[in-house]
Amino acid sequence: MVGKWHLGVWTNNPEHHPLKHGFDFHFGLPHSNDMNPSAGNPPKANARVDQDAAWWNAPLFRSYELVDPKADQTQLTRRYTEEATKFIAAHKTQPFFLYFAHTFPHTPLFASDRFKGKSSRGLYGDVVEELDWSVGEILRTLKEQGVDDNTLVVFTSDNGPWLLMGTETGGSAGLLRDGKGSTWEGGMRVPGIFRMPGKIKPTVERNVASTLDLFPTIIRLAGGSTPTDRPMDGVDLSGLLFKGEPIEREVFCYYRGEQLYAARLGAWKLHLITQAGYGDKPVSHEKPLLYNLEVDPSENHEISAEHPDVVARLQAAIEKHRATVTPVRSQLIDVVK
Repeated sequence: MVGKWHLGVWTNNPEHHPLKHGFDFHFGLPHSNDMNPSAGNPPKANARVDQDAAWWNAPLFRSYELVDPKADQTQLTRRYTEEATKFIAAHKTQPFFLYFAHTFPHTPLFASDRFKGKSSRGLYGDVVEELDWSVGEILRTLKEQGVDDNTLVVFTSDNGPWLLMGTETGGSAGLLRDGKGSTWEGGMRVPGIFRMPGKIKPTVERNVASTLDLFPTIIRLAGGSTPTDRPMDGVDLSGLLFKGEPIEREVFCYYRGEQLYAARLGAWKLHLITQAGYGDKPVSHEKPLLYNLEVDPSENHEISAEHPDVVARLQAAIEKHRATVTPVRSQLIDVVK
């Protein structure tokens, strides 16, 4: 693995380390790049836009070794990319799995001198252009090492833009409503690009998929089998990717934490609870909100009164899903103690 971990910091519990969760190697940060800033006030009025890299702590690890206690964030994308390309070259003769979790464009934003000021979209655009360069380096390396047409490359994101930071720093979801921290489409819908030359035909797919689907898909392609001792939320996408077969999923559920906020069947999306984003209070809807995403991707026109049959069908699908869910204790409880 290369990049941001952010699934538990192992200073108090070594079980949170990537090497305890199936990875053989990790080069990157243990958490988000805005955590553990230096003491005192930021040297700039808006440190997330006009940065002083020296103020932000970014401990860089190679597996268990701390290689740089305060890494220069302007060099993170380059250093990540170098490690990733070295890994590919070293493992080209055998099957490999590389999870590359870029730090940027999470705030605070940093770009190297090579890309800073080069875009027409300010620092955010510079960061995205450097990310684009990094992806290009990965694809170039795969081709140079002779494994390009035998490697599945997946490009996606973990959430929509962080609108609290403003579009200059947090990005934009375009016509989609709201952003990170919400279950409106702007918070949940992200690009999903699958590439395997000669195996996956160029097309635009309108089936709904999730990052939860990556686990069973990759396991299947690697010749393994998914665990049978626990419920699996993801579905295998290999039939869709390589044969154009539809995804076998009855209902697509939108969770925030351990709570189900919304659900989707085809083009229809039903909101039980809504929340604009971080810092806003959730609103429960006695009468759920219904939208047709095919004609209203911005979720501006609520139409539950016009389609009570669709509402009932979605509510039944939600109850059927809930009957399969084993309640779990929120792991965030341990974090805030």
